[in-house]
Amino acid sequence: MRGYRLIDYLTQGYLAVVALLILLFHGDELPHWPLFVAAHVAAIGAVHALVRLDSAYHIRVLHLLRCFYPMILYTFLYGETHRLDGLFYHGYLDGFFIDLDQRIFGAQPSRTMMQRLPYTWVSEAFYLFYFSYYIMVLTVGLALYFRGERKFWQYITVVSFIFYVCYLTYIFLPVMGPYSANDGLLLRGKIASVEPRIVPAPVTAGAFYKVMGKIYDVAEPGGGAAFPSSHVAVAVATLWFTWSYLRKARLPHFAAVVLLCLATVYCGYHYAVDVLGGLATAAVLAPLGMLIHRKWDAAGVA
Repeated sequence: MRGYRLIDYLTQGYLAVVALLILLFHGDELPHWPLFVAAHVAAIGAVHALVRLDSAYHIRVLHLLRCFYPMILYTFLYGETHRLDGLFYHGYLDGFFIDLDQRIFGAQPSRTMMQRLPYTWVSEAFYLFYFSYYIMVLTVGLALYFRGERKFWQYITVVSFIFYVCYLTYIFLPVMGPYSANDGLLLRGKIASVEPRIVPAPVTAGAFYKVMGKIYDVAEPGGGAAFPSSHVAVAVATLWFTWSYLRKARLPHFAAVVLLCLATVYCGYHYAVDVLGGLATAAVLAPLGMLIHRKWDAAGVA
């Protein structure tokens, strides 16, 4: 279709698949399901209109929106996954992952790390690097956009591919994550459990602790989107492109991604096995996404 790229088909395909899943499996727990389906249909139409307008009118601002529109959708699509937790499984699968952490690490790292390092300078570093994820996704994209659109289209396609696979996984595999225990829940497995965190006073005094608290209050779902960690998977994918195209940023970006992986557990947002799942997801999907994109380009499709 004129003006379309692989990312547009991927995005519209994801929207269509989720709309179909809602239509077929909504049940009684999603009483407003027609609105979800209508929103997806509208989003598919909006993507089509944006692509066609950009093809017809060479306006820089419009073209910038056409290139980066998937990043606008990420937050909404991520938040939606929590609303769809009950489509295929009633309840949450946290017990399995809590026990898996216990078997692998002999403890619950999502609770023990902060208790062992309850210092402001440590917690602020971890919360800062957890926050850096949002900066990584945008800045690497901008850097590649201004270095040439071929590299950018690779980037936005691969990153979106990873996001969409993670989002579908959250719908089929609802895991609340240890952060949800802060609402007073007791997340229990057969051999271990996760209770609400007792956050040390030096940690709560930090600026980035408060910033991340606000972000989770406003934008993040109350659970159901923990395994695999999309924070980790996408951060590693951004590093893949930095390593390939932005060589001067390789080492600082690598250090930031390592600290981000640790931060997801220290800050209590993920089980440790979620990080392992995120690493495995990136290891499989980043090269697979690149392969698909290269074959798409080789086929001469716009």
